[in-house]
Amino acid sequence: MASYDIRPLQLRILDILMAVHQVCEQHGLRYYIVAGTLLGAVRHKGFIPWDDDLDIGMPRKDYDLLMEHAKEWMPQPFEVVSYETDKSYPLPFAKVQDASTTLIERLHLRYLGGIYIDVFPLDGMSTNPMVQWWHFVRYFYLKKVQYFLYRDPYRHGHGPSSWIPLLCRKFYTLEEVQEKMRKMQKAYDFDSSPLVVDHDDGRKGIMPREVFGTPVPILFEGKKVMGVENPDAYLRTKYGDYMQIPKGDHQRQHNFHLLDLEHPYTNEKNI
Repeated sequence: MASYDIRPLQLRILDILMAVHQVCEQHGLRYYIVAGTLLGAVRHKGFIPWDDDLDIGMPRKDYDLLMEHAKEWMPQPFEVVSYETDKSYPLPFAKVQDASTTLIERLHLRYLGGIYIDVFPLDGMSTNPMVQWWHFVRYFYLKKVQYFLYRDPYRHGHGPSSWIPLLCRKFYTLEEVQEKMRKMQKAYDFDSSPLVVDHDDGRKGIMPREVFGTPVPILFEGKKVMGVENPDAYLRTKYGDYMQIPKGDHQRQHNFHLLDLEHPYTNEKNI
């Protein structure tokens, strides 16, 4: 559990969500609040009290449109960062960040930016369990390679712990791994598949497409945002008895290396 007051951070990332909501409304893009954000909306009418992030999912077609037009559509100081907008970006999903702030999550992870919300592409998925299994074996292998490619190889010194990251750099480039992951994610179309998936959740993220359905308004911190059509089915699949509040040791927060809500990440001091 982090020791800082997270409410100012929650309110700032809520501003990012509302900016994305406005852009999606203006340009006819579908999105859903997902994961702990949807759980918070249903169980707490807003943030889970100890939660310090926000997650949304977008069907791939809408996600790609946002990536393509992010620079012209997003108002200042918000910006979209993803592999599609920055080839040095090290994750298989996007973030919308507040460029007037600075966030360094872990010192050994070198990507620098502002506070953010996560934007996960939603794709179709095969109905064959063996195909699903093999799909995620390959996907999480590539995701681990991706991590080793951008992690400081000498995080734990120059001994054997550095060998795997250094070996990955001999056989892969970040752009090559990103292309492979993107191709895998897009193998099945969201709008024509009976099953859809948020890849970041692995096989637990596979659900019938009608669970997401047409985005439905839901209140979050008193503001209208968009949720899934069947939130009960979604939350039961992910969390089981989701109305039961977990005990303290399951209440997770980030423990950021640096969080600065007053200065942009491009500030020379923060760099």
